[in-house]
Amino acid sequence: MNATLPAPLDVRLMNMTATVLFLGCGVGVLAAGGAWLLRQPAFAIGHIAVEGDVAHTSAMSLRANVAPQLKGNFLTVDLDAARHAFEQVPWVKSAQVRREFPSGLRVQLQEHDVAAYWGAEGSATLVNSQGQVFEADPDEVEDESLPRLLGAAPERAAEMLDMARRLAPLLAPLGSGLETLELTGNSGWRVLLASGAVLQLGGGKQDEVLERVRRMAGTLAGVAQQQGRGVEALEYADLRHDGGYALRLRGVTTVANEAQRLAAQRAAERAAAAAARAAQAAQRAEAKARATAKNN
Repeated sequence: MNATLPAPLDVRLMNMTATVLFLGCGVGVLAAGGAWLLRQPAFAIGHIAVEGDVAHTSAMSLRANVAPQLKGNFLTVDLDAARHAFEQVPWVKSAQVRREFPSGLRVQLQEHDVAAYWGAEGSATLVNSQGQVFEADPDEVEDESLPRLLGAAPERAAEMLDMARRLAPLLAPLGSGLETLELTGNSGWRVLLASGAVLQLGGGKQDEVLERVRRMAGTLAGVAQQQGRGVEALEYADLRHDGGYALRLRGVTTVANEAQRLAAQRAAERAAAAAARAAQAAQRAEAKARATAKNN
């Protein structure tokens, strides 16, 4: 039996080239066919179902705002990009997007739960209960008693919200709620009450500031009564004094727990100055007496 001779090299090269070309053409045809198939209307996103918390934004409005930003069809749409697009809508805190066969998307939304206004009046920013600043229309907020936070970078919103929450019960004896909490340029705290009264709380650690507020709120009624006034007469309080606080009531100005200490301190200073002058006079007299004795 004759052995089969191997094909010449040029024949093998031609066969290999033909095979590669055939496979390449096949892959190209499949790719073109797949691309054509994916462009067919049958794979277009037919509907977007919205679920979850949509109290401030209607599902119809969400679909109208986000749908133009979605690129691709049911099979090719980037779900992460779709999620990001939904989360850019005002009031939306988070979104989960998944495909829903045969041609839809299902979106689960969670809205921000507003806890405070952020920035000056008219600013389109709010703070949620986790201390995150977000953009939304403040006119849509139903609770008008929420505090306004001013004067800090958004990174400190959580700190300011915590301070407002801790101050609220301490200020209850004043009979007027916290309207504005401001962090001043020197890291001091300033409060505007709903009554219009201004409280300068000063700086320091939160617990130190809160202790000053607790002391003032607990003694204000008695101090005001001594002046024939009630707590509602409060116009201004400065808590930055050591051991007390300055007040301005309607028609009255005083320093609670501080006046006697300051008077005693001034008296002591005057007495010390008088004693010092007497000692100097005695020293001069003694020096003069020595000089006279030496000359004699």
